[in-house]
Amino acid sequence: MINKKNREEHQEKSQIAGFTCRVLSGRGQGPALVFLHGFMFTSEIWDRIGLLPALEKKHIPFWAMDMPYGHHSDCAPRSSEPADSIAMVKAVADPGDIIVGASLGGHIALRYAVDHPVGGLVLIGPARTMAEDLEKKYDALRKIPVLVIHGENDTVVPRAEMEALSRRLNAPLHIYENAGHPAYQDAPEQFMKEVVSFYEKVVKG
Repeated sequence: MINKKNREEHQEKSQIAGFTCRVLSGRGQGPALVFLHGFMFTSEIWDRIGLLPALEKKHIPFWAMDMPYGHHSDCAPRSSEPADSIAMVKAVADPGDIIVGASLGGHIALRYAVDHPVGGLVLIGPARTMAEDLEKKYDALRKIPVLVIHGENDTVVPRAEMEALSRRLNAPLHIYENAGHPAYQDAPEQFMKEVVSFYEKVVKG
C-alpha cells in the first residue's frame, strides 16, 4: 500500500495496454475506485488533495493512472483517441469497480461505462457528455449508481449540460459552492466525504 513514506517508490511506470504510464495503487477489500484525471492534471492530483491517503486508512482499494491524453502526464506514447484510454481502464478495472472521472476523464469514464460493467460512476465536470454517439447509449447507465458533481463557477462545462446529464442518467447533481471546473481541488474535504460515502453505499448495495 502507498503511504507518505514510500509513496514515491510506488510512482514507477507500468505497462498498461501498450502504454508506459505512472500508476498509483492501494490495496484493500471490495471493489476498487479507478481515478481518471483531467487534461491539465495527472494521477498525483488525487494524492495532493488527500484523497488517496484517506482511502488507504479505510482500506479502500484504488487505481490512479496517468492517462495518455494528459498535458502533463507521465505516460507514453501520447494519444487523444478515446479508445486508447478506454483500453487502459479495461486493463485495470474489474466488473463492479467504481470509475471516478474528472473533465476529459469523466468523458472517458462515460464511454467506458456504456459498454463495460461498472459498479458506479462519479463524474466531476465531465466533458462532451452530449456527443450523439455517446448519449444514445445512456439508458444502460440508468440502472447503476451515478453521481454528477459540478462547480458553481465552472467556466469550462456549462451547468445546463450537467443538469441535462443528471436528468438523462437519473443521477443526483451536486453543485459545489465557490468551486471552479476542478471542483474536487477547490473543495477537497467535501469531495472526499462524498466519494467515500458513495463508495460505501455502492458496496452495501
